Amino acid sequence: MGSPDPSAAGAGPRSEPAAARTARRVSTAWLQLRLAVRNRLSRAPVTGDADVVVSLTTYGPRLATAHHAVESVGRGIVRPRRIVLWVGRADAERLTPQLQRLRRRGLEVVATTDVGPHTKYHPYVMAHERHALPLATADDDVLYPRGWLAGLLTAYAEQPGVVSCYRAWEMVLDGDRLAPYATWPPCRTTTPAHRHFLTGVGGVLYPPAVLDALRRAGTGFLTLTRANDDVWLNVVALRHGVPVRQVVARRTEFPVVLRSQRAGLYGQNVAAGRNDALLAAVYTDVDLAALAADARGTPG
Repeated sequence: MGSPDPSAAGAGPRSEPAAARTARRVSTAWLQLRLAVRNRLSRAPVTGDADVVVSLTTYGPRLATAHHAVESVGRGIVRPRRIVLWVGRADAERLTPQLQRLRRRGLEVVATTDVGPHTKYHPYVMAHERHALPLATADDDVLYPRGWLAGLLTAYAEQPGVVSCYRAWEMVLDGDRLAPYATWPPCRTTTPAHRHFLTGVGGVLYPPAVLDALRRAGTGFLTLTRANDDVWLNVVALRHGVPVRQVVARRTEFPVVLRSQRAGLYGQNVAAGRNDALLAAVYTDVDLAALAADARGTPG
């Protein structure tokens, strides 16, 4: 779920040699096999004592493979206090054996109203009047490395007042409008900025202040950007003066579960210009002025 990204589609760069593409797929298949064996045999808890909550959602056909993502988070070098998987009420009645085993090891599976990709964070922020812990969101079809959560928490410790992510674009203005989404360059710095546009596929850590802001914002996304959570999350952070930083200077690519549907979402939301329509509908003149001021290095 989340806002699609050409490099997240599992197809790799267009110029990638066939041998490299095959090697990458073999490596991903091997990792999935290891996670599947771990799921069947391990009794180790997937939660720990790190002061953070990890939240994700899945739906329908993704129920069959969502355990890979959860298992990858649960084997991390640091483990979160909670891992919450939000599912629709019908899906809650047909959990796979893999998810059932993860529940016995600490995963919380919670039935909720389906609000598309926003389900990964929205029911959590609405369940707490004030937030004390940061929230890390993950996608249900990405295989996260063991240092994934540790990297987010290190960035949070260094700069607790910003949103930290592994993958971001640099928003570009064309006059008084946003340039097309497909023309934005990838972020290549760890310096926080309001014009950095996080993409959720790599994982994002939101500080408590942003979680409180999302709670106050309520369900405004339903009429504006129901199908794309990234647009809403970025604009809420911007409007509350919270910049976005990338954990490392180079955007990080994580393996995607084989045969996932991310490529189809990319075609719908990016190639068809869907993101540009959403951005135009959500970002106001005031928002664009704030981005322009950020680009100039002047106060908004």
